[in-house]
Amino acid sequence: MKEIRIAIVGVGNCASSLVQGLEFYGQLETQKNRFVPGLMHYQLGEYRPADIRVVAAFDIDKRKVGKPLYQAIFSKPNCTKVFHAVSKKMSVTVSMGNVLDGVSKHMENYPEENRFSVSARKPCNVVKVLKESGAEILINYLPVGSERAVAYYAEACLKAGVSLINCVPVFVASQKKWAERFEKEGIPIVGDDVKSQIGATIIHRCLTKLFEDRGVTIDHAYQLNVGGNTDFLNMLNRKRLTLKKISKTEAVQSQMTIPLSYDHMHIGPSDYIPWLLDNKVCFLRIEGKGFGNMPLHLEMRLSVEDSPNSAGVVIDAIRCCMIARDRKVGGALISPSAYFMKHPPKQFPDEMAKQMVEDFIRAKRNR
Repeated sequence: MKEIRIAIVGVGNCASSLVQGLEFYGQLETQKNRFVPGLMHYQLGEYRPADIRVVAAFDIDKRKVGKPLYQAIFSKPNCTKVFHAVSKKMSVTVSMGNVLDGVSKHMENYPEENRFSVSARKPCNVVKVLKESGAEILINYLPVGSERAVAYYAEACLKAGVSLINCVPVFVASQKKWAERFEKEGIPIVGDDVKSQIGATIIHRCLTKLFEDRGVTIDHAYQLNVGGNTDFLNMLNRKRLTLKKISKTEAVQSQMTIPLSYDHMHIGPSDYIPWLLDNKVCFLRIEGKGFGNMPLHLEMRLSVEDSPNSAGVVIDAIRCCMIARDRKVGGALISPSAYFMKHPPKQFPDEMAKQMVEDFIRAKRNR
């Protein structure tokens, strides 16, 4: 069976969970279409998790650059839980990437074990590494707010003929000028800002849709998230949060007939609590009115390991992107983006997006 050759930029907690998951699920032997706990699809089209191979990786931290991937994914400041051993076959060397705006200045005020520590090595030629490695898809795990860095790697993908799965809230697939460039080059792209498997955004979307479908008027809502990984530390710089807040808020508002104004809906990271490590805690509240204008208030608390929560979604996104490459389909993939991402080119209700992905897999739609 044909393998899928991927590259990763940002060897952080999400990359660690993805690589662990590739080995964990890659070792499973199961029948086609059988349910496998933790994955939405074990078999997706022709591809299984075992068919995905990491051939290149980029980072800027001195504790990761120059190391083999199987060591780098467990290096500080990574703090996600280890759920599976990673073999030495994940031995690709982590290359020095281009820093640009990938590191927020305020991180210097925190202990080294909690933050990024930039390597003194010279940045590699990313396009050259992508081409020589034979990478077909680049997974973007750069920090929130890295607008220049994301643009740099998107340009590298276009030059190298490599697809992009944009897991961060910097708009590429959902921005017309980028989508048109990828379509012109015949390169598929999935984005932007990955939805977790059972995360704050997908739950908030589902509850919002439930309120609307049951005739309840929503007056106010908030979603506050706290955690202790470098993602939350990075987001203490509020200047980096503009697109993140837009992405998460629009993902929820898209499920409403009449979206709430920003004065009545607050969604976004709230604080960094170091001892939580990779555990993310969400506090969600929705206030509304039901029959006879009677008040209805819902409160929910979600606690989840943040990075593994998105890894299975990315494994599906990788395989959908590869299917598009096999079919010579370029540009933003509407169906996979709508199901896997918070800020796709076009929003759909989740149940509709799921069916669109199933149709895409079975070649009933091009995108």
